[in-house]
Amino acid sequence: MLSNSRVHANVPAADLQRARRFYTDTLGLSVTAERDGLLVFTTDGGTTFFVYETEYAGQAGHTIAQWHVDDLDADVKELQGKGVVFEHYDLPGVSWSGGIASIPEMGRAAWFKDSEGNIMCLDDMPNG
Repeated sequence: MLSNSRVHANVPAADLQRARRFYTDTLGLSVTAERDGLLVFTTDGGTTFFVYETEYAGQAGHTIAQWHVDDLDADVKELQGKGVVFEHYDLPGVSWSGGIASIPEMGRAAWFKDSEGNIMCLDDMPNG
C-alpha cells in the first residue's frame, strides 16, 4: 500500500526565522518553497523535508533526520568550523574520535542539534 509513496521528514521549529538561518547559513541549504509557518528544503540529492513552526520543537530525545554523506570527516570539520557542536553518547561498543562514532558492523555517524534543539545525524554508513 505505502511502498509506492514518497516520504518526507517534518522538522519542528519554535522560531522559524532562526531555523531558516541555521539551515541556510550553517547547513548551506536553500529554501525551495515557503508557506505560512512552513519552509520546504530540497537537497541536491532529491530529498525534500519540511521545517514547520510549533511550540513543541526540540522535545524529541531521538534523531529527527539523518543525512547520508560522502565525506563524513570533511562535513563534520566544516560544520564544526561554523560553530556546530557534535554530541557524544555513551553507546556500548561504540568508539569516538573528533565527534564521530564508529559503530561496529554499521559504519560511522555524528550527531548534532539544530537551532531548535532537534537531534540530527550525519553518517557514511554503507546502507544509509
